[in-house]
Amino acid sequence: MKRKIDIENWVRKEHYLFFKTYDEPFWGITTNVDCTNAYKKSKELNIPFFIYYLYLSLKSVNHIEEFKYRIEGEEVFCYEVIHAAATVLRDNETFGFSFIKYNEDLQVFTENAKQEIERVKNDNRLMPSGSGENVIHYTTIPWISFNGVSHARRFSLKDSVPKIAFGKIHIENGQKLLPIAIHAHHALVDGLHAGKYLELFQQLLM
Repeated sequence: MKRKIDIENWVRKEHYLFFKTYDEPFWGITTNVDCTNAYKKSKELNIPFFIYYLYLSLKSVNHIEEFKYRIEGEEVFCYEVIHAAATVLRDNETFGFSFIKYNEDLQVFTENAKQEIERVKNDNRLMPSGSGENVIHYTTIPWISFNGVSHARRFSLKDSVPKIAFGKIHIENGQKLLPIAIHAHHALVDGLHAGKYLELFQQLLM
């Protein structure tokens, strides 16, 4: 389900019209979140840490309306629920794109994620069997504790889907820190909204 935004009476009208014409309207920020407690809890729950923090990230995204906006043609819509389009690494060192449905129930989400990850690992296609605009493009780079990320972009494609990347956990002062990079379309998402997402995500990780 999605609802159409009345652009003429939208508080973001001028921001939307200004940034939507940019050749590169995406902006990005990179930081670290403390995942010490979340890592421990995922082990206690016997849930792979990737699935656990992906669930918490989606839970945060679904509480921030600006992350649910999408530009479709000349219109803007707000989706009711946002899911994950995450990269999945295969044994042959290629990857595939998954479509992991969000569910507020952690156990249901975990089963959805496990099934989809297994499906992608046993397939050789790049694209998922079903997806759409109501996703976040997720990727994980668990070999690198990065402090910056860029994404491959096809500028002929009018993309407005936010992209979130996670890196390799590193330890500082006894804390497990998880690198995270957020890229979003400036016609829809500002730094304030990224800050709200990060604040909520950090709270959930604790």
